Amino acid sequence: MEYSNSEILLETGTNEIEIMEFTIDGNLFGINVAKVREIMMSAPVRPMPHSHPAVEGIFKPRDIVITVVDLPKYLSGQEEEKRPKDLFIVTNFNKMHIAFRVHTVVGISRISWTDIQKPDKTVSGGPDGVATGIAQCGSNLVTILDFEKIVAEIAPQTSIQLSEVEDLGPRERSDKPIWVAEDSILLSQMIRTALTKAGYTNLSMFANGAELWEQLETLRGSDNLCEQAALIITDLEMPQMDGHRLTKLIKDDSSLKQIPVIIFSSLITEEMRRKGKEVGADEQLSKPEIGHLISVIDQLLARASIQRKDGGRV
Repeated sequence: MEYSNSEILLETGTNEIEIMEFTIDGNLFGINVAKVREIMMSAPVRPMPHSHPAVEGIFKPRDIVITVVDLPKYLSGQEEEKRPKDLFIVTNFNKMHIAFRVHTVVGISRISWTDIQKPDKTVSGGPDGVATGIAQCGSNLVTILDFEKIVAEIAPQTSIQLSEVEDLGPRERSDKPIWVAEDSILLSQMIRTALTKAGYTNLSMFANGAELWEQLETLRGSDNLCEQAALIITDLEMPQMDGHRLTKLIKDDSSLKQIPVIIFSSLITEEMRRKGKEVGADEQLSKPEIGHLISVIDQLLARASIQRKDGGRV
């Protein structure tokens, strides 16, 4: 079963998501269909020396070499017998192709992000957990896994690198208020650290788009909006409200639409870029390009400052 960008039929900004449900040891888990390239029968894998214990190795089904992650082993911490009917879910995010071994694929459910709850710390494990949400799919509760965190743990070099901030050289500090919507605890911490290191110290972090929007609504009509929310950075995948819906709400609001919005996501494909443009995003960047993100923040804030000096209202 193969998925292409043209098959993502969800309308932009409706706050819907398609969840692919799969099982490991009889437990239901989920992944955003937008991350899935195809599903394959498991195949022989060539081991790679000195790799993470959960990395089985590599295989080349057609045109590219793909790393295989043993998801049952990663989640349990124990070696599990490979089953002949195991499947590979081949994903595409953060500009990488990675296959995850699972036991079965159950199907796909289209739900609202409001049907996905952020797990509390007893379930998610806090910063060390990999449950990013609990979804109500029909009568089933499905644990949505934080695949970005899994990959960041297995291959830290593929995640946000503070060295990119250092490469920007000496920078002045800025107290411009920047709001960030990011549901991953790990990535939220990394973004905060990187932006602070880059000189942006006035940061407000929100666990999802709904929390940011609720706070932003209180500023509607404010005469000094730019002094309270100068720029917004949003992830796409978030419980309660996704980044496209958040961006659409901001850009459809006459009193808030001048706030620059950057979509910073692992899912910036051509199709997603088109959707982001439809809802009015000022910029769209792929994780983990933190150096590029900081440069774009610099440019958008400088542009907004010029607009204010020319008499524009931000």
